[in-house]
Amino acid sequence: MFKLGRNDRCWCGSGKKYKACHEQSDEEKLAPFVEKGYPMPSRELILNKEQIDGIRESSKITVAILDALEDKIKEGMSTGEIDDIVSDMTIRAGGICAPLNYEGFPCSCCTSINNVVCHGIPDYNEVLKNGDIINVDITTIYNGLYSDSSRMYLVGDVSEEAKQLSEVTKECMYEGIKAIKPYMPVGEIGNVINDIADKYNYGVVRALCGHGVGIDFHIDPIVNHYRTEQKTMILVPGMVLTVEPMINKGTYAVTIDEEDGWTVRTADGSLSAQWEHTVLVTEDGCEILTV
Repeated sequence: MFKLGRNDRCWCGSGKKYKACHEQSDEEKLAPFVEKGYPMPSRELILNKEQIDGIRESSKITVAILDALEDKIKEGMSTGEIDDIVSDMTIRAGGICAPLNYEGFPCSCCTSINNVVCHGIPDYNEVLKNGDIINVDITTIYNGLYSDSSRMYLVGDVSEEAKQLSEVTKECMYEGIKAIKPYMPVGEIGNVINDIADKYNYGVVRALCGHGVGIDFHIDPIVNHYRTEQKTMILVPGMVLTVEPMINKGTYAVTIDEEDGWTVRTADGSLSAQWEHTVLVTEDGCEILTV
C-alpha cells in the first residue's frame, strides 16, 4: 500500500507498530486506489506527532506575522518595509525566513501586488498606492520544520471587482480545504476550487501549485488548484500540504519576469489574488495549522 513499513511506528501517534495498529484498515481503504494505479505517498510524507507539533509551533510564528501586518500595511508603505517586518519578527521569534536565498530568491517573503500572481520581490522603491491589493506569502522554519501561509491585504479604497476577487479566492481556498479527507485523490481539491472560480468566469492558474510541506519547503504531493481527471496522489492521515489557489480576474495564463526570473504576472494584465493555509490530513478530515 502506501510506503510505510510494517514495523515502523504507526502514523497515528499511538506508539504501536504499524502492523499492530492501522495497517489492516489502511489496506482496505487504499486497495481500490492501488488497483486503479493511483500514486501512493512515500513513508517520509507521513509525519509523526512530534513533527506535526513542531509544524504547529512554526505556524504560530507565521500567523503572528500575518496578523501583525493587518495593522501595518497601508498606502505609502514600501514592500521593502514589509519584508523588514517579516524578517525582524521571524528572527525575534527564533525562526528562519525560508524564502531568503532559496534558489537565489533575495528576500524574506513574497509581496505580490495587483496583477502579480506570486513571487513578487520586495523593494523599497515599490510603494503601495490607494486601491492596491497585495498578497504577502510567508514561510517560516522553526526548529527545522516549515509552515507556509499567505493572505490578501486591501489598501485604502479598493474597487468592488478587486474585493470580489479577493473574497472569491478566499472562498476557493476554504472550500478546497473543506473537501479534504483521508483516502481521497489530492486532485479533488482542484475540482472544487475550479467549480467556484467558473461561476465568476475567473481563471485558475495552472502553472503553479500547492505542495506538501513541513519537513521541507516543497515536497509531494503536488496540489493542483484546477480541474483534472488525472490520477493524483492519495492523501492519508499524517500528510501536511498547502492549499493556495491563485485566481485571476482574466485568463489563467501567466508570464515570468525575464529579468528577475521570479515575478509571475497575469499574461493579460488582469488582477490576481491568492490565499494559502498549511493543512494536516487527519483520520476524519483535516485541520488547518496556520490559524
